[in-house]
Amino acid sequence: MNAPLPNTFFDVDARRPVPPAMLEGLKARFGERCSTARAVCEQHGRDESPIDVPPPEVVVFCESNDDVAAVVQLAHAHAVPVIPYGVGSSLEGHLLAVQGGVSIDLSRMNRVLRINAEDLTVTVQAGVTRTQLNREIKDTGLFFPIDPGADASIGGMSATRASGTNAVRYGTMRENVLGLTVVTASGELIHTGTRARKSSAGYDLTRLFVGSEGTLGVMTEITLRLYPLPEAVSAAICSFPSIDAAVQTTIQVIQMGVPIARCELLDTNAVRAVNQHDRLALAESPMLLMEFHGSEAGVAEQAQTVQEIARDFGGTDFDWATTPEARTKLWTARHHAYFAAIQTRPGCRVVTSDTCVPISRLAESINDSVAEAEEAGLPYFIVGHVGDGNFHLAYLIDPAVPAERETAERLNLQMVERALRLEGTCSGEHGVGLHKMGFLVTEAGSGAVEQMRLIKRALDPRNIMNPGKIFAL
Repeated sequence: MNAPLPNTFFDVDARRPVPPAMLEGLKARFGERCSTARAVCEQHGRDESPIDVPPPEVVVFCESNDDVAAVVQLAHAHAVPVIPYGVGSSLEGHLLAVQGGVSIDLSRMNRVLRINAEDLTVTVQAGVTRTQLNREIKDTGLFFPIDPGADASIGGMSATRASGTNAVRYGTMRENVLGLTVVTASGELIHTGTRARKSSAGYDLTRLFVGSEGTLGVMTEITLRLYPLPEAVSAAICSFPSIDAAVQTTIQVIQMGVPIARCELLDTNAVRAVNQHDRLALAESPMLLMEFHGSEAGVAEQAQTVQEIARDFGGTDFDWATTPEARTKLWTARHHAYFAAIQTRPGCRVVTSDTCVPISRLAESINDSVAEAEEAGLPYFIVGHVGDGNFHLAYLIDPAVPAERETAERLNLQMVERALRLEGTCSGEHGVGLHKMGFLVTEAGSGAVEQMRLIKRALDPRNIMNPGKIFAL
């Protein structure tokens, strides 16, 4: 497996310019909502990845399904790439215009279309963010649990098959998307799935599009599962003498079948950064941040069991948060960990991992990765949804020092190779994008990736849907 290195993710000669006739058509249809301004294009040509790619030529701000279909129909006619854009929070280069083209900004498609509280479902436009959704349904007694950390759009979360802090109990986007409205590569509007809880009717097109990273179609509407707000919620933090002790505690909790809702790991570096950013006074040692959902009695029983397990591994300083305000403070700090860490090295870029392994192999995966990180000497931090075997080790690199990028990529390669040896995956939730294309071939095998290519060619014969992502055609 070859580690991806800077400036090897795209071929300038492969860029496909937007012809004047198409640009005129877009401006005639969208007016001021079609922009070629440099600042607008540059904003839509970068994400949170460390990869630099020239921006798209045009950005179109869509407000309806018909808007998206109109853009795609023009793009299909002229064989020009289109790249869906939500809020720009992706980490693997998903929205970068590697072959040029048009960025379809879906942020104005931000309406909650239909709440069916009695069926525990909701249908939203793709630009609705997870916090907006929960704010708009709070009076129903329901909530949407998928929480990837960033305030991502539901469309982007569906496209990358996101998960996050609650996945250990509520699953990922794969389990929680019931149906879609999709604009296909030819500009046709199709619907997949229903609001029913199950179906055995035909191919499961919903699951095909969820996780496809915009390479098969543009998702414009999504129907989701909702869940009743739990009767009782309690959060706790617990400090440990080592990362291994925290991980061993997690493994025991999961193997004992404790229905913990969240189980997040922060290493010493992440805790220190959060303390500085949010003016907290957390013990600067490896920490688990946990949450329990259920009845009052059930939550108390879960918490007691976890506390006993943690003490067996040296866990101390249990701090409980039972009020909404106290829990929000803790989880806000966790969500700030990424940006808090970046601020510890001004001007840095981040090369981050996203491996996931079977829970029994988690300690080995993290411990060996930490040893390599310490030996390399690059600044780093760890956060992880360790309850489902997923963790992120992020390196803070100086973009002006190519050797740091190369070291970080080498370490990332070693981490992925280790995860695959342990029967895990190169990406638990971030997706493949550009950064993990070589890793996917190693994980899935050339035969399986060729089947993916066949699907791509069949559904997108002109290769206009976010080309150059997941695999090369």
